[in-house]
Amino acid sequence: MRRFPQNGVKQMRTVVDKELADWAVAHRRYLHENPELSGQEYETCAYIRRCLEELQIEILDYPAPNLVGFLRGTEGQKTIALRADIDALPIVEEGEKPYLSKVAGVAHVCGHDGHTAILLAVAKWLSENRSMIRHNILFLFQSSEEMSPSGAEALVQQGAIDGADAVFGMHLMQSLEKGKIGYHYGAMMASSDDFRIKITGKGGHGSSPHETVDPTYVAGHILLGLQAIVSRKVNPVQPAVISVGQVLAGSNYNIIPNEAVMTGTIRTFSEETRQFIFEEVKRLAEGMSTTFGAVGEVSYILGTPPLVNDKEMSRFAESVIRESYGEHVAVEIEPVMGAEDFSFYGQKRPSTYLMVGMGGEKSQYPHHHPRFDIDEEEIGTAIDLFLQLVSRFE
Repeated sequence: MRRFPQNGVKQMRTVVDKELADWAVAHRRYLHENPELSGQEYETCAYIRRCLEELQIEILDYPAPNLVGFLRGTEGQKTIALRADIDALPIVEEGEKPYLSKVAGVAHVCGHDGHTAILLAVAKWLSENRSMIRHNILFLFQSSEEMSPSGAEALVQQGAIDGADAVFGMHLMQSLEKGKIGYHYGAMMASSDDFRIKITGKGGHGSSPHETVDPTYVAGHILLGLQAIVSRKVNPVQPAVISVGQVLAGSNYNIIPNEAVMTGTIRTFSEETRQFIFEEVKRLAEGMSTTFGAVGEVSYILGTPPLVNDKEMSRFAESVIRESYGEHVAVEIEPVMGAEDFSFYGQKRPSTYLMVGMGGEKSQYPHHHPRFDIDEEEIGTAIDLFLQLVSRFE
């Protein structure tokens, strides 16, 4: 049991005891055994709905498989949104734990089952202590974090957070030491966009390259040129990555093909750099193709924007972590080039994204590994963290 300090309006006591933590773990294990892929989380959504209805939390009118719950505060002048992602991954789970996935080829090996259970437990505690809750609370149970189209983008476009004064999210993080809670100011995670370059040439016999326009040769020049965009075009103090993950061309050793296709990913920490690279990739691919007599076509699949934490929300979260758990717990984490669609919330409203460390013996495999598992002892920490943020927000 932890007492919140006097905030000038109410004093609030949170009870993240073994009973509540065990309640969350039981829900987490059910969700773990019954995972659903991005955009297909209809049974998960129905399960969450039943839980919230039992807690007498209002369900707002947003289409499944997203679900938004609402609890009105005693004052109701401000609104705090709390987010949990609910989707699983197309991975065959491995291991001996008694709650292995029952769905072939689908598994919660990122921790979203834990995030969902944590937010359900937060909803349970808040619903049972309504008289102590000053602010309105939005519970965002969000579909499709792992794949496009993004569930976060859909909720933002549908106006789910238009009235929110703050949005908080968190991730149980294997790469962060157990017992630590991570925060970050500014750009924390990268944008993630895919590109496809199609080079159309003129095929022919491999023995007569002079009679052809070889798209594989053009592709080689473009492949090298893409890396020059990062090393010679982008400001060195602005992190950026262009990676080609696939090059497809040809059908036989002695046939020069008509076309070659390259696909890859672009990662940046700013919208300015993101747009600049889009333009440079297009200019390079089209220009290099024209130089050798081919035709280059570039298309993009826009993913998530950079996740940029609001300065004031990050300062508030850091103070909550330090005052609630101690200086030794708070860790300012380094930004990473991975992506998170929580970024869509940050484009609309003040928000910050936090990491609850669980790296150790129980959680020793990285996220998305077939043997990944969360350390369930940290579920209580994450529940308490959300409650601390809610109670201290002014």
